[in-house]
Amino acid sequence: MLKIAWSPLYCHPLPAGHRFPMEKYNILPEQLLYEGTVQGDNFFSPDLLDDQWILNTHKSYYVEKLKSLSLSKSEIRKTGFPLSEGLVQREIHIMQGSVQAALFALEFGIAMNIAGGTHHAFSDRGEGFCLLNDIAITANYLLDNRLAKKILVVDLDVHQGNGTAEIFQYEERVFTFSMHGAGNYPMQKEKSDLDLGLPDRIDDNSYLKLLEDNLEPLIDRFEPEFIIYQSGVDVLASDKLGRLGLSIQGCKERDKKVILSAKRHQIPIMCCMGGGYSEKISQIVEAHANTYRLAQEIFF
Repeated sequence: MLKIAWSPLYCHPLPAGHRFPMEKYNILPEQLLYEGTVQGDNFFSPDLLDDQWILNTHKSYYVEKLKSLSLSKSEIRKTGFPLSEGLVQREIHIMQGSVQAALFALEFGIAMNIAGGTHHAFSDRGEGFCLLNDIAITANYLLDNRLAKKILVVDLDVHQGNGTAEIFQYEERVFTFSMHGAGNYPMQKEKSDLDLGLPDRIDDNSYLKLLEDNLEPLIDRFEPEFIIYQSGVDVLASDKLGRLGLSIQGCKERDKKVILSAKRHQIPIMCCMGGGYSEKISQIVEAHANTYRLAQEIFF
């Protein structure tokens, strides 16, 4: 069964006009239920993640400042969110959602978190709509509980997974692969194990060829026992922040390549959603929904 993390807390209200589309976290599950891709029992509501797993990835002084709402104005500005207790609680629920989804992936082959993909959170700070890093927390949880010996992070959001790269820069058991807009945020990139910087307006065929040429050889070489897939849809040509040129069909083919690779190699995969900032919310939801449709089609 495809298990999907979702909570009403994912839809924490933001000030009017904020560019982060919280509404997609409500509309996406409604769409998947309406079209029959999933049923109600596919969803689970994550609790709060225990502090020990947060502190296993993030610096204790940063976590304390976050929980006590004592970040400086500059630190808050870098996150892009107005800091509040509700926002911090939301983030901790998202972390647990990814950890639980990873455990379901070990059982069923694949599982999803409707939120997550918070790859801009560093060990000691938040950035770019990310307070804590669910990708890193989940990978460390699997390693520390001896549930996987080697983990591949496939990050195909339009923005480099800079926080994830920083966290795992000295960890040989985690391979970070980020395929992102070369000229996009963050302007100062970190060093992933494999970075592919893409030109503005890259089309479907060029993008998919580059992914195909790198993903399968990487899996063969690294031999991961688990994949964490950041499937941001801000690669769309319609995205306000993305600057790439993919169509919705091209984005779907991207997801298909990653999910099929995991299935073919019998590697459990946890998918987290990442970014998406198209003007029309329907385009964001359709692109995200394709990831779930493919998960059902390929694995179940």
